[in-house]
Amino acid sequence: MHVGLFFGSFNPVHVGHMVLANYMVSFTELEQVWFVVSPHNPLKEKSSLLDQNQRLHMVNLAIGDTTKLKSSNIEFKLSQPSYTVNTLAHLKEQYPQHRFSLIMGEDNLQSFTKWKNYEEILKNHRIFVYPRPNSDSGEMKHHQNVTMTESPLMDISSTMIRQSIAAKIDVSFFMPAAVWDYMDEMHFYRK
Repeated sequence: MHVGLFFGSFNPVHVGHMVLANYMVSFTELEQVWFVVSPHNPLKEKSSLLDQNQRLHMVNLAIGDTTKLKSSNIEFKLSQPSYTVNTLAHLKEQYPQHRFSLIMGEDNLQSFTKWKNYEEILKNHRIFVYPRPNSDSGEMKHHQNVTMTESPLMDISSTMIRQSIAAKIDVSFFMPAAVWDYMDEMHFYRK
């Protein structure tokens, strides 16, 4: 099975994430998309993150019973901070029958050369790239293992959602209903 790995903090997961995952599994050769919930992105401040199990639960609420989308807590068990190259090695060992590709935004492709062992990742895995506002992926987009997609341009960010909730602005339509209901019930991001 060809699995696309969609890494993220998902703090919180929103409709932009869901649209992109659905696009990848519907319009590319990917057969499943796994949301890999990162306990701690080395490039982000850890204190701003909601508990990893709460974020994983919200991803599961967003996915519901959709069989082509899955959540993964694989990075919860690995040493911190999480590096994609280590996660990929662990997944390949655990699921030798699957072929894994990465899903990333064009903004991340721009900084991909700063990732730990990025050459190894690029040599052994495909990367499916979705467009991001005001991003130019430069020469990386021409690499044989990089596939630029025409997925919808989603200018929604978890940061904007968190800030809006703290400011008492209604952003309920920016998340799957089950996620919004859970966040509202738990009073997440209200400060």
